[in-house]
Amino acid sequence: NYLASPPLVVAAALAGRVDIDFEREPLGLGDGGREVFLRDVWPSQVEVDAAFAAAVRPEMFREAYRQLRGNAAWESIPEATSVTFPWNDDSTFIRRPPFLDRSPGPLRPAYPLVVCGDSVTTDHISPVSRIRSGPAFEYLKYRGVPESEMGSFGARRANAAVMVRGTFGNPRFVNLLVGEAGPNTLHIPSGKIMPIFDAAARYRAEGYDLVVVAGEEYGTGSSRDWAAKGTALLGVRAVMAKSFERIHRSNLAGMGVLPLEFPGMGELGLTGHERFRINLGPPEELAPGALVEVTAVAPEPEATTTEFQARLRLDTEAEVEYFHHGGIMQYVLEDLLQSR
Repeated sequence: NYLASPPLVVAAALAGRVDIDFEREPLGLGDGGREVFLRDVWPSQVEVDAAFAAAVRPEMFREAYRQLRGNAAWESIPEATSVTFPWNDDSTFIRRPPFLDRSPGPLRPAYPLVVCGDSVTTDHISPVSRIRSGPAFEYLKYRGVPESEMGSFGARRANAAVMVRGTFGNPRFVNLLVGEAGPNTLHIPSGKIMPIFDAAARYRAEGYDLVVVAGEEYGTGSSRDWAAKGTALLGVRAVMAKSFERIHRSNLAGMGVLPLEFPGMGELGLTGHERFRINLGPPEELAPGALVEVTAVAPEPEATTTEFQARLRLDTEAEVEYFHHGGIMQYVLEDLLQSR
């Protein structure tokens, strides 16, 4: 399968093949046997603008929207008159997202929330499947939603309270801290196994940050924004992996979560029960691709220390700025406020 813009589809059709190098090979022959290349028939921006102006008229949209009508149920919905969206606290589908409520702050000592192997997908991290047992199910049940109307995570993706409770909740996700599939983890200081959402809340109450420790190709699969959003809302400040899928790495950076590439747990002799301290140095010196000093302290009574370097996978200066602000949304909002 190939994916191309409509003009390139037409160009390939004219050429009669898809394995064509448009820069060097002609689409065909013109008058007198002259070779005709894509650049010869590609319209200029002036031609595109002229065609757009001739074909697309404002009255077309006014007429289309004038005739737009819904059914009786749709027409009976009262129209909101507020400048901003009137959030309904009773809704279990659409709720005000808390993304801007997070404050970046300095990195604190961090425990692994989950430890996973290779090729963890975005569906493992943020499933869209039916909501069954677990924190999201209990939350909706408490809000009065009957089991028959729980629906799926995909249907309730506009409710952050549901989505964060479902993060790492795929029944096929294997958390090596507990050695089995399911939405549980080990609260390392107490040695108790509990739901991942509950463990994250307990760590935050105890004053710890959180990290995810992973293998190769972390975040592979389809691009899913909630895989990064849910991770950030759980309180995860960094993901240490041997390698990242390209888009998920970018999404983590956009949510203010540090993507760090490290040699691997086995290579460093780690168990995943360590407490990590990530030393970024002075904020003004943080640079894309920098080597970051990380210290891992094993639990008592051993309390052995392992020091290693991880590669900072904030790949651009813009991503570094996003991290300093707590994420791209905070960065954009502050930029808008300063420009007023």
